[in-house]
Amino acid sequence: MKTPLLTALLLSSSYSLFAQPALSPKLETVAEFGKHQPIGVGVSKENRIFVTFPKTPTDYDYGLAEIVNGQRRPYPNEEWNKWDSLNPQNRFINVQALFVDQNNALWVLDPANPAEQPPLIQGIKLMKINLATNQVEKIYRFEDIPREKSALNDVRVDTRRQVAYLSDPGRAAIVVLDLNSGKSRSLLEGDKSTKADPDFHLKIDGKEVRDTKGKYFSSNVNGIALTDDFKYLYYRPITQTKLFRIETQYLNDPKLSPSEVSSHVETMAETGVSHGMYSDKAGNVYLTDSPTKAVRYLTPDRKLETLVRDSRLLWPDSFGIGSDGYLYLTAAQIHRTKRYNEGEDKVDYPFRLYRMKLPK
Repeated sequence: MKTPLLTALLLSSSYSLFAQPALSPKLETVAEFGKHQPIGVGVSKENRIFVTFPKTPTDYDYGLAEIVNGQRRPYPNEEWNKWDSLNPQNRFINVQALFVDQNNALWVLDPANPAEQPPLIQGIKLMKINLATNQVEKIYRFEDIPREKSALNDVRVDTRRQVAYLSDPGRAAIVVLDLNSGKSRSLLEGDKSTKADPDFHLKIDGKEVRDTKGKYFSSNVNGIALTDDFKYLYYRPITQTKLFRIETQYLNDPKLSPSEVSSHVETMAETGVSHGMYSDKAGNVYLTDSPTKAVRYLTPDRKLETLVRDSRLLWPDSFGIGSDGYLYLTAAQIHRTKRYNEGEDKVDYPFRLYRMKLPK
């Protein structure tokens, strides 16, 4: 027999495992993509919107698209988006992350690992695209890291130091790429701050996220965020509950030993599960939260606030910020795909891109 208090708790959205947050007027739909799954998003200073889509055996046409009047257009052209693994160096193999730097260049990360396959080594690349000319200006190939073990996931660029920071969940490491020399260094590899908690099992809507072989979803260091002044890099594994940061001066000092670099890592907050991250000019760090279908942010004084909760935020994934005062966000619905539902497709189509106003 349920007591009145227990009944109240079960009916409360704060306590029920299965309660859904209401639709929020703060969350606006920007574009719909049918069965094309959006992953990365980048927004330019002119508010041009770019989105990446994984290369899958079905429903693939463009790996990178510009969204114009709600429609996808291949970017920077159709040639780069052709399905042609015989030319991996000059084709998108499986584009993952996007980032628009402070000079308004678009950075495109292609870890070249389509449809859960081992990476196509020759296709791994980070590209810099000039948005004024829509031309590829530079390509970095990461030939100085063990690419067969790598799984590069996210990227941020420091235009002052001319370095790029990348997360590598495959090796539980942060990669620091010198944009002038093209040489890279791997840091915090296997550190407790970059490794997933093996005992943490991701649950969404009361269901453990496991694949068709029964393997639990797990990810080492994944989303990263670079503060606007380039002082701090925030990062975290997905399947862990803490948020970490490190001053970038320590990532750029080659004289420091691995243990010395690790000693400068700060634990910032208990934030729960998060996939993508982003930092704004005010120093807020935005975090997605798939179990509670929310977007949260950590303020500069370490307060964890909720920007929006909405039942449409199904695996909220990647962020971009426009000059229009909006935070843009993809919803990838990874936990609803066939891989995590015993071969049954439970995706709520169409896939969508959303936006919400930044906090004042």
